[in-house]
Amino acid sequence: MPPKQAPEKQNYKRVWLLFLYFLILSAASFVFVHLLLPKPVVPITSPAASSTTATAAPDSAPVPTPAPADAALLPDGFVYVSDIIPDAQIDIRYYSAYNFFGTRIDGYEAPQAILTKEAALALKTASTILAKQGYGIKIFDAYRPLRAVDHFVSWSQDLTDTKMKAVFYPNLDKSALFNQGFIARKSGHSRGSTADLTLVHLISGQEVDMGSSFDFFGEISHHGTQLITNQQTQSRNILRDAMAAAGFAPYSKEWWHYCLQNEPYPDQYFDFVIR
Repeated sequence: MPPKQAPEKQNYKRVWLLFLYFLILSAASFVFVHLLLPKPVVPITSPAASSTTATAAPDSAPVPTPAPADAALLPDGFVYVSDIIPDAQIDIRYYSAYNFFGTRIDGYEAPQAILTKEAALALKTASTILAKQGYGIKIFDAYRPLRAVDHFVSWSQDLTDTKMKAVFYPNLDKSALFNQGFIARKSGHSRGSTADLTLVHLISGQEVDMGSSFDFFGEISHHGTQLITNQQTQSRNILRDAMAAAGFAPYSKEWWHYCLQNEPYPDQYFDFVIR
C-alpha cells in the first residue's frame, strides 16, 4: 500500500485546487460578459437635445415671472410704466392705506402706474438723464380715474375724518386743502400724462431726502421754499431739471408733481379702473 499523505498536506492541496477553480471560473465569466455578449446600443444625444431635456425637468426649470398686468386691458394710447421703464420703482400710495385718507382710493384695483404712451416715453427720457447722475425714479401716482377724484372730494367734506392729519397735513385744517391747492375737483392726473414721483439712489434703491414726504400738504412741499436745506433744494432741482428736459412742467406747490406739456389728451378726462 502507498504511504498515506499527512493531513496538513491534503488540506493544502484542497485549498490550492479550490483557488484554481475560482480563478478559472472568473476568467470564463470575464470572457463571456465582455467578449461574447452583444453590446447595448447607446443612442447619441446632441447637446441641444440634452439641453432641452434638462430644461424640461420640473425641478430645474426656471419659474417664469408673469407680466405685472395685461396691456390689453388698457384703452388705446395708454401703457404700463413698468413696460416702458422696467427699472422704475412703483409705489402706488392710493392703492395702499398709507395716504392722507388712510384707506385705498376708489378706482385703484392694482398697484400699477399707467400713463399715456407719450408721457411714459418722456418719463423714460428723464429717467435716462437721471441715471447718468446716479439716480433712479420712484412713482407714487400716475393716471388717476375720475372716480378717485370724486372720492377725494367726498372725503374732504367729512371734516370728522382726520385720522391721517398728523402725518400728512399737521399744520392745516382739512377744510383748507382745496383752497391751498393740494386737492382739486378736477385733476390733471385723470388726463393720463401727469406723474407724482421722487428720486432714489441708483445703487441702494433708497429714496433721496427731498425735504418733505410725498403728499405732505404745507409750504415745505412748495418749490422754492426756504424751509429746507440746500442739499434738499439741490435734490429737488435735479429732479425738476431732468423732468423739464424731458418735456414736463412742475407744479409750484408740490415738488413731486409733473405734467407733460404736450399731453395728447389736454381736454379729456378718463375713468377706467386701474387693474
